[in-house]
Amino acid sequence: MPTAPSSRPVLLVLGAGPGTGAAVARRFGREGYAVGLVARDAAGLSRRAAGLQAEGVDVRWAAADVADPPALEQAVRTLGAGGIDVLHFNPSAYREKGPLELTAEELLTDVHVGAAALLTAVRAARPWLREHARVVATGSIAADRPSARAPSLAVQKAALRTLVAALDTVLAPSGVRAVLVQVNDLIREGGTCPPGRVAEAVLEAVRRPEESWTPRVDVGGVP
Repeated sequence: MPTAPSSRPVLLVLGAGPGTGAAVARRFGREGYAVGLVARDAAGLSRRAAGLQAEGVDVRWAAADVADPPALEQAVRTLGAGGIDVLHFNPSAYREKGPLELTAEELLTDVHVGAAALLTAVRAARPWLREHARVVATGSIAADRPSARAPSLAVQKAALRTLVAALDTVLAPSGVRAVLVQVNDLIREGGTCPPGRVAEAVLEAVRRPEESWTPRVDVGGVP
């Protein structure tokens, strides 16, 4: 696939599913961004990319499992080598197992997908993060209100929030900032936080001026 024109801002979406990931890609595409999509499901990814292209969005994509560091690194290199302005980290693992049924291995596997993979992605993207680039991650109220049915999601989102804050601290001197957009309701059409509203919050979050920057913003109410 052709490289996105260097004169255009570039968004790279990791965990580009049919909900939030696609909505963020669409919203930034309307703002003139070239978009790169990364997801595990190659067939679904191709369909989403085709749909965005039909809407006039400049899209490239690469199928990769974010839990596979070499594959994730290669996808970031393939799509981001021309420069990255916004890196959006969206994956999470939902496992419906209570805390007494969940094994330590399963928990760590899920945390790798929903949080640790952010470190792999940022390290891989670092050479191509442009001046004033933004790293943004999708957070969740689960970090504050863990469900007994799926506690691994809460652990992922709490870890992700901590990682984003730490990344913002170390990246800030270079002009790159990181932010977590915490969604304080279920992301669903017809609810208070449909994917389109989350996408708008992501765009607003990365556009904030330096003097009002914080490593977390909330959408959908107060946790």
